[in-house]
Amino acid sequence: MEPLRSYLAGRWQRPDAAGTPLHDAATGQEVARISTSGLDPAAALAYGRESVGPALRELTFHQRAALLKTLASHLREHRHELYSLSARTGATKGDSKFDIDGGIGVLFSYSSKGRREMPDDTVYVDGATEPLSKQGTFLGQHIATPLRGVAVQINAFNFPVWGPLEKLAPAFVAGMPTLIKPAPQTAYLTHRLVELIVESGILPEGSVQLLCGDPGDLLDHLTEQDTLSFTGSAATARRLRAHDNVVRRGVRFNAEADSLNCSILGPDATPDSPEFELFVRELVTEMTVKAGQKCTAVRRAFVPAELADEVTEAVRRRLADIKVGDPSSGEVDMGALADPEQREEVRRSLKALLESCRLVHGDPNTPFELVDADYEQGAFVPPMLLRCDDPELPQPHEVEAFGPVSTIMPYRDAEHAVELARRGHGSLVGSVVSADPDFVRTVVTGAASQHGRMLVLNRHDSAESTGHGSPLPQLAHGGPGRAGGGEEMAGLRGVLHHMQRTAVQADPDTLTSLTRQWMPGSARETTAVHPFRKHLERLRVGDSVVGGPRTVTREDVRRFAEFTGDEFYAHTDEEAAAANPFFGGLVAHGYLVVSFAAGLFVAPESGPVLANYGLENLRFLTPTYPGDEITVTLTAKRITPRHNADYGEVRWDADVTNQDGESVAKYDVLTLVAKENPSE
Repeated sequence: MEPLRSYLAGRWQRPDAAGTPLHDAATGQEVARISTSGLDPAAALAYGRESVGPALRELTFHQRAALLKTLASHLREHRHELYSLSARTGATKGDSKFDIDGGIGVLFSYSSKGRREMPDDTVYVDGATEPLSKQGTFLGQHIATPLRGVAVQINAFNFPVWGPLEKLAPAFVAGMPTLIKPAPQTAYLTHRLVELIVESGILPEGSVQLLCGDPGDLLDHLTEQDTLSFTGSAATARRLRAHDNVVRRGVRFNAEADSLNCSILGPDATPDSPEFELFVRELVTEMTVKAGQKCTAVRRAFVPAELADEVTEAVRRRLADIKVGDPSSGEVDMGALADPEQREEVRRSLKALLESCRLVHGDPNTPFELVDADYEQGAFVPPMLLRCDDPELPQPHEVEAFGPVSTIMPYRDAEHAVELARRGHGSLVGSVVSADPDFVRTVVTGAASQHGRMLVLNRHDSAESTGHGSPLPQLAHGGPGRAGGGEEMAGLRGVLHHMQRTAVQADPDTLTSLTRQWMPGSARETTAVHPFRKHLERLRVGDSVVGGPRTVTREDVRRFAEFTGDEFYAHTDEEAAAANPFFGGLVAHGYLVVSFAAGLFVAPESGPVLANYGLENLRFLTPTYPGDEITVTLTAKRITPRHNADYGEVRWDADVTNQDGESVAKYDVLTLVAKENPSE
């Protein structure tokens, strides 16, 4: 059998050695071979930086995000092929969906975020403008631009599809090409994934490269413009982080390592409560999905001391119904571990745990019933539940058996539960199963600093909860300490990890030109044509309209209070308003001011402006009194076309001033504006 090819420097390359065999986790049959002998990682990195990066950076965030959506749709059409291959890794159909559909879902999610939360530009404006001078002629603005390197990812064996895709998505939206180095055991599945990506021709050539086998001197060739993301053991993460070139060049390093995650059952639970059932169900799920080979799996289960026996028995009964065997069989609930070596690692870890715990279900050293499988050929173990009645002993808080293994331990009270949860010294996720808000607050606030994510599960959210072990692209995936100290995904934070944040100091006009977003103090353009009469293509940042002045009268204030029902004393009771130290007299409603401002700046005729769909960042800065004259200046602040739509979004800066030139209200108006040429 020839070794798998790697995809480097724009072409498939076969190594010049026979390679290491990879085996089917359930049958032991050889599936593929891997080797990197004769391949050149340095040339692959150079190719990514010099030939691929420039082309990616020419695309806007929206264009890159749109390509991700197309790719996600393409992969979804081929997911059944990936399911079939995934079974050879020991994964059941459910496990495969978790991995494959989950990874495709990340692509869809980042595509949506890129198009909705980022500009149709190549520069990202990060945060608000900072005034740096009294007259407003000198401003500061943080921007983010893509790093000019390659996003290198080194992945674990347990998620050969989701792992690469959840790292690829934010890097691609940011504008960085990716080089994937899959874990050996399941590299053949990642290999097919990359084949599907390359064959599709959807992404620009070279956006994804693949190195199947030992990374060799790959890390020696990283630069300060590259990023390195790792998923795997905490020990390997430490070695990569300390690599001389990674340290010397200041390579951005992100690690997501194994961790001793916990789940805590609240003291409000009783054996017949929904929370008791949810805790038991979730624990069994986390033990058996992917045969427990999940970095987010529950390793430590903390329960009130008085419920320890009931919980143990309930979990044991459920585990007794779990069918283990060939993952391609429809009856099987749990498949095999990745390979025999992983099975031996689980056995070694279990032996260490048994120094302070006792087995209450399962034994990997005793043959057990399998469905359509051979115990000697496949890397099978049963789900194993342990009980440790003295949670002060160190082993359950230090040893992780990366398989279907979890330990039940009792706690005394909320503070004790927090103390035990923190003994993991850094976890990816912890869950609290309770409907008692006081208990939840104590545990979450007490344990959060040692956890990257915390799930609260109870009768109120269980129907829609994604569960303890499901990282989501909108949220950070990572954790402190033992868990690696990194963050993956996390919405736009994941994109910004692959970009350089730079503080730019300049005059308003220069910043407007640089960011393509109108800055306070920058020039405005007032033309004979009202901005609301211009189609999207004809609008320019800085286009303005000035409306007013309009005098606000006492009768206006009275009628607005009567019409809306807002009869707050500052608008209706002269004596009480005069006693208010902030107002000193009757004032107009803030929303009356905003309503009058809208009447001053709108163009009433039917035209390109389709809808006002929002108002953001509203601040009332100076009270408006009866007799004041208000004027509004509306300026096109940001123009964002929507691809494959006949309209775009325009953000307008609204500044309402009084007769003394003081700003009484500032806010952003959001509109949808029609394109003159919808096909573009």
